[in-house]
Amino acid sequence: MTSCQQKKSLQDFIGDWLIERDIRPVDGPQAHFTGRATWQPEVGGALYTEIGQLHMPGQGTFEAERKYRWDNDLRVFFQDGRFFHVVPSRGGDSAHWCDPDQYDASYDFENWPLWSCRWRVKGPRKNYEMISRYRPAVQA
Repeated sequence: MTSCQQKKSLQDFIGDWLIERDIRPVDGPQAHFTGRATWQPEVGGALYTEIGQLHMPGQGTFEAERKYRWDNDLRVFFQDGRFFHVVPSRGGDSAHWCDPDQYDASYDFENWPLWSCRWRVKGPRKNYEMISRYRPAVQA
């Protein structure tokens, strides 16, 4: 069984990861994020925390942070407890409707522990593609 066919569990994500993200709006300059993502175990799942630098051409570089909660079934929730989406355990597609915009994700675990997530966001308020690439902060 190849790496991409093996089911991922929450335990596979626990720890520190380096993250690089490109944000590509249909209209406008591309932004870039570099930072660290941490999955910290907690009862019933893990707290995902991402901290880094977001560079937006013409606007400068800013400290950026986001947090989500992941449960043991790879369901992802916003900090306020609202459901976001499910991470497919073997990689693949997921989606989230945030009226009036559609968020479509594709997880790629083919080269685990190097992996990525691509979001395509489209609607009347937003229109961009966001690609996040993860790698372990410490190689085993």
